[in-house]
Amino acid sequence: MRLVCVTIRAVAAVYCLGVALPAVSTAQQAFSGVGRAKDGDSLTVGGREVRLYGIDAPEWAQTCKEDGREWACGKVAAEELSTLVTGKDVSCVAVDTDQYHRTVAQCTVDGTDVNRAMVARGFAVAYRRYSSAYVSAEESARVNRRGLWAGAFELPSLYRVDERGSARTEHVPRRARVHVSSPREAFVARSSGCLIKGNRGSHGWIYHLPGMPYYDRTNPEEWFCTEAQARAAGYRRARAR
Repeated sequence: MRLVCVTIRAVAAVYCLGVALPAVSTAQQAFSGVGRAKDGDSLTVGGREVRLYGIDAPEWAQTCKEDGREWACGKVAAEELSTLVTGKDVSCVAVDTDQYHRTVAQCTVDGTDVNRAMVARGFAVAYRRYSSAYVSAEESARVNRRGLWAGAFELPSLYRVDERGSARTEHVPRRARVHVSSPREAFVARSSGCLIKGNRGSHGWIYHLPGMPYYDRTNPEEWFCTEAQARAAGYRRARAR
């Protein structure tokens, strides 16, 4: 309840009325400032800590694989965001506040949706737990094998789960190992970025990576996000012929 006062000049009196006005919410507030990237999905805008809404990028220390070689995908993702925002005028719209008291926001630079650009370029994934806004951008990056999708990687959310222990272990997180018993479960697996097919046949338990000769023809019993998870579940890599 706010007090609104109105002066009636004719009678030289001031009347104060109790009027219910909406409180100002942190959500949907616009703000702007010079940007500076911190990692692949967080930055500062005019000194304000910001977490990009609806996307999830590799952690700073996270590595990914391409052609059997590891590369520092977490650092590269941070560099990619830096090229988009560092030293530039960034405009954002606040959506929420996260557990670390950062503003969760959708940001733009010169009309470019920064959140979408990171996903479309393949250096972040759509964070489906919070939004489906960037799923189409992720699908484009996956089909065209951009960034992370050029090889094998672990979803950042699963990497963080592994990192909670005192030492990193190659166990199979529940959400990274999907038993397929219906078309819907298969769709969920693919949508979450778990693209490795685990097949149990006459030749044993074998997993197939996208691009392998029999990948498209394989009907999997399970899907995995990384080769390490497939091996930990008892599968071996298919032989390319």
